[in-house]
Amino acid sequence: MAGSINSVVLVGRLTRDAEVRKTQSGLSVATFTVACDRRFSSQNGNQNGQQQPSADFISCVAWRQQADFLGSYAHKGSLVGIQGSIQTRNYTAQDGRKVYVTEVVCERVQLLESKNASQSRSDSGSYGYGNYGNEPQDPYAGGMNHGSADTGAQPSASDGFNTGPSLDISSDDLPF
Repeated sequence: MAGSINSVVLVGRLTRDAEVRKTQSGLSVATFTVACDRRFSSQNGNQNGQQQPSADFISCVAWRQQADFLGSYAHKGSLVGIQGSIQTRNYTAQDGRKVYVTEVVCERVQLLESKNASQSRSDSGSYGYGNYGNEPQDPYAGGMNHGSADTGAQPSASDGFNTGPSLDISSDDLPF
């Protein structure tokens, strides 16, 4: 089918630790669920038409190094970014009924918060979805990309633009 697009990008939190198994041929496979926030208008007669938070729970599967990465570093409540595609499959359950499954096959998985932010959230016991008070101000700060080393470097407290001597430029010299 020429011209079709099957691309998924998700940001959400793991609802539980990823379940990592090995296939008979020795490949790692991880299955997990990501909770993604969704906003919708209240149908309950909310006079202000305020948006109420809700979550979708998306089934995901990752293979090989991505699966091993999830098993080692991602835990319940971890904020993850996922790129992948949607896959549908079906099988016959032991009781004879046909089961249909729709899931995201992960091509890329990233942890989107630092280990410290994740640890402080787990210490406080806060895994609630839609509980924005416990989210870091910048969830992308200190994120870890699969395959990249965490150098442990701390951000500098000084502003990089205020270093060195000031420039003496007249407004006539500016191009705008």
